[in-house]
Amino acid sequence: MQLSVWTYEGPPHVGAMRVATGMEAVHYVLHAPQGDTYADLLFTMIERRNKRPPVTYTTFQARDLGSDTATLFQAAARDAYDRFKPEAMLVGASCTAELIQDDPAGLAEAMDLPIPVVPLELPSYQRKENWGASETFYQIVRRLADQDVKAPAREGRRPCANLLGPTALGFRHRDDVLEIEKLLETLGIDVHVVAPMGAAPADIRAIGAADFNILMYPEIGDEAARWLERTFTQPVVRTVPIGVNATREFIAEVAELAGVDPAPALAETGSRMPWWSRSIDSTYLTGKRVFIFGDATHAVAAARIASDELGFEVCGLGCYNREFARDVRAAAKLYDVEPLITDDHLAVEEAIAAAQPELVLGTQMERHIAKRLGIPCAVISAPVHVQDFPARHSPQMGFEGANVLFDSWVHPLVMGLEEHLLTMFRDDFEFSDEAGASHLGPGHAAPPAASNDEAPATSAVAWAEDAERELKKIPFFVRGKARRNTELFASERGRATIDLETLYDAKAHYAR
Repeated sequence: MQLSVWTYEGPPHVGAMRVATGMEAVHYVLHAPQGDTYADLLFTMIERRNKRPPVTYTTFQARDLGSDTATLFQAAARDAYDRFKPEAMLVGASCTAELIQDDPAGLAEAMDLPIPVVPLELPSYQRKENWGASETFYQIVRRLADQDVKAPAREGRRPCANLLGPTALGFRHRDDVLEIEKLLETLGIDVHVVAPMGAAPADIRAIGAADFNILMYPEIGDEAARWLERTFTQPVVRTVPIGVNATREFIAEVAELAGVDPAPALAETGSRMPWWSRSIDSTYLTGKRVFIFGDATHAVAAARIASDELGFEVCGLGCYNREFARDVRAAAKLYDVEPLITDDHLAVEEAIAAAQPELVLGTQMERHIAKRLGIPCAVISAPVHVQDFPARHSPQMGFEGANVLFDSWVHPLVMGLEEHLLTMFRDDFEFSDEAGASHLGPGHAAPPAASNDEAPATSAVAWAEDAERELKKIPFFVRGKARRNTELFASERGRATIDLETLYDAKAHYAR
């Protein structure tokens, strides 16, 4: 386990919390010390849920370690059952409680509660949050699914499918589910169970009655989907419908499995992304260099959309969840880039700075990194902050999701163009650095301050005044790159001062 200010994933018991919180009539009893009780903060503050997560902590303290902490766990479990009356209970330990080896699974079994109890063995020092969510969902399905339940004969009924993978605190999971349900309804396919999010133990018991499964989020649902495929011979749709092309492939795959006509869903796309991406307003975006980092599923999907649907050049691609590194490595080969598989945000920042992209697609970590580097950024993946749980419908999947992606990714660049136009007119009395915002009228002059892009970089190479003035004529969104390249050029040639001649020489050198 690495101590860090920023982490892409929490410990595995946070993944278990996400599954439990997303489900109905399930309670999670977590053996944890005082200080590990932060579920309320995660789900009610960041995700803005309207009810507290179904998690009970033993909350032992240092003085309790000299006594019987096992009794504390059993008392907490019994109180949770009496108070909340769940239909199933999850039991496990946090990373700190794991060290005292109280065995929550054995303790819960000895209590002989009248409901199913699912023990969770989540090694906190080897695994992380997404794996914890995946393992929790897999154990729930394996423990609760009734293996005698089979899909009824297809004659006289509509085909039905399970949607696997959405959880609480998932990036746009709520909206993605709605979008996929609409697509399936257009195809004449019923949704049997959505799990874990929204499912109760009774739903999991009947999960085998579906004709096939749709794996929405492989990081969460893949293990459960594989078990269902082996146990109930349920086929799995693995195409993730993020982007116009992937959504079309998803519809074709689902229609073939269900034996229905895909034409109605393909005809009523409602997608404006293909037209917008070919419009005159977007032509200047062609060839923009984009760096992509996130969980594997969203990163691979984003790379395909950026390259095939928006005409961007992928200059960096990576993920933080090593369990899916193979998928990212395979995708990186398509774009001739070196895959970045790491959970160290400093390594990601170094890679972004070296690639010098014109757009970053990443997590909230990359949003902070891009802000420091002066690069536009859009969030495509967890981990996310409260602002990435919008009140509006904002899916990532399906044709409407493609519209959302276009807006989210292109608008930072469009706003960059607007700022560039303002920069072109910086000598005008209304738009100069000394003027205030034009819509406020006179008397609102801005205080003198240099922007991050224009502030001289800390460097051993000095800039002549005329070279600094010429540098300011370069569009702001590539000015930082031009400054760095020129300083590198001058340093390699032993020039202590950058004058106009050096600036032009560097420009000619890098233009080759």
